[in-house]
Amino acid sequence: MIASARGTGRLSMLRILVILAAISVALPSLGQEAKWKKWEVQADTMMNQQNFEAAIKLYGKVIKSSKLEDKAAYPSVYKRAVCYYSIGKLEESLKDLELFIPEYPGVLQGYILKAFVYRDLGDLEALQATIDQALVIQPGDPSLIKWRAGIYLDMGEYEKVMEDMLYVRAIQNDPEVESYLGFAFYNLDQPDSAIQAMNRAIELDATYLPAYLYGGSFSLQEGNNELALKYLNVALRLDPSNTTAQFYKGVALVELEREDEACSILSKAFYAGEDDAGDYLKEYCYKLQN
Repeated sequence: MIASARGTGRLSMLRILVILAAISVALPSLGQEAKWKKWEVQADTMMNQQNFEAAIKLYGKVIKSSKLEDKAAYPSVYKRAVCYYSIGKLEESLKDLELFIPEYPGVLQGYILKAFVYRDLGDLEALQATIDQALVIQPGDPSLIKWRAGIYLDMGEYEKVMEDMLYVRAIQNDPEVESYLGFAFYNLDQPDSAIQAMNRAIELDATYLPAYLYGGSFSLQEGNNELALKYLNVALRLDPSNTTAQFYKGVALVELEREDEACSILSKAFYAGEDDAGDYLKEYCYKLQN
């Protein structure tokens, strides 16, 4: 029943591209002007216009013409990897990154893009290893450590989640940090500490919806249905159409034997796409009509 703590704070695709493409200005221009330079300029224009297929072809001409004998041509390998990633060709993007990173092992963006590729491929171990490599370049970076904590969460390594998030909290606390901590506490059989973490998240931002959802979920799991309702009522004030909050509230109302109210909100959740509500409707609601 507990919702996943993953997925919050992820960058939009456009923002990802802006960050990743910044390498074109971060890398030095090495060597004299080469004949392939005009193709690179044209490719950069195509990429900025999000015409990724055209950019890939032009970067390919740069790579073929230069034969990568000039180190100044390697940024085109990276930027082609960005373009491949942008159109979902993950394996092609990874191959380009394997060419680029050895030439520029100290450039953080290469590892960040590689991490996005592994994330989308669902390879958690490779993703964690890539984030660890990025942390060698930028030790102690809170954003990278938070990302790694999310990977540990998906891997069920809750002690490691705690270690990373306590470090981040000491530097810059926010509701997401507290939510990660709360999720880890709960999975380490410390429900009181989990609820306290969610309350701290709410203190930091009273509009942070996940904290109310997790607080409601944890309370339901512990049989504290009145407390669950308090969290879920606020969640639904923040987002009246949130089907997870509707479902959890319906479950809490069922447990409190307020079945008329429960059936109403469970029906709403079910017809909005919350399939788990169907089992409760069958057991507690449809029988009322028979």
